[in-house]
Amino acid sequence: MKYGQFCPIAKAAEVLGERWTLLVLRELLSGATRYRDLQRGLGRISSSVLSARIKTLIDYGIVEKLDTDSANGFEYRLTEAGAELAPIVESIGVWGQRWVRSRMSRDELDLELLMLSVQRNFDASAFGKDNAVVAFVFSDLQGPHRRWWLLVDGERTELCTQPPGPGEDVVLTCGLRTLVEVFASGTTVHAAMASGRLRAQGAPKLVRSLSRWLRPPPLAAVRAARAST
Repeated sequence: MKYGQFCPIAKAAEVLGERWTLLVLRELLSGATRYRDLQRGLGRISSSVLSARIKTLIDYGIVEKLDTDSANGFEYRLTEAGAELAPIVESIGVWGQRWVRSRMSRDELDLELLMLSVQRNFDASAFGKDNAVVAFVFSDLQGPHRRWWLLVDGERTELCTQPPGPGEDVVLTCGLRTLVEVFASGTTVHAAMASGRLRAQGAPKLVRSLSRWLRPPPLAAVRAARAST
């Protein structure tokens, strides 16, 4: 969209105001580098729209496309101009959490985005075991989305939709909404467990330290603004 104004806010809006663009930037800032990783975090975006948004960001020098010289193809990386958007995107997230936070309607409970957030915010240094499997069981889901696994390998974690091998060190069971509320709206792990909505089974040491390694993103702690009276 062209606004026909010299105002720098208008010029920035021409680049950043297209549908999905801020969310593409959110994923890149969260560490996504490959096309499939971007698709995974963006849920309902179509391939044509994602490709168009990436092209626009490349054309404006916000993203660069790099040949990895491997079978995995290309990677997308933020340029200096793109990295400079980090505090802006974060500020928009803080504002959104304070003033227009999700009402957690069923159509907004994006399971794949939730599990990516679990993986990205997992604190391996607080976990206390270099090689482990953490299973997530969603009691209100059926079929292949009911169980997910996080494979812990030192500081690295891998999100799996198929069993990564024998043995599960911790099994967490809850409803989808419960874990979304922990990772998006400030419900604490302790509160979810105290209410019985989140149950943990497994190695006692790992269960006791659950609130230290199952860490929601910083935005989850932003409190909603109270309406003035």
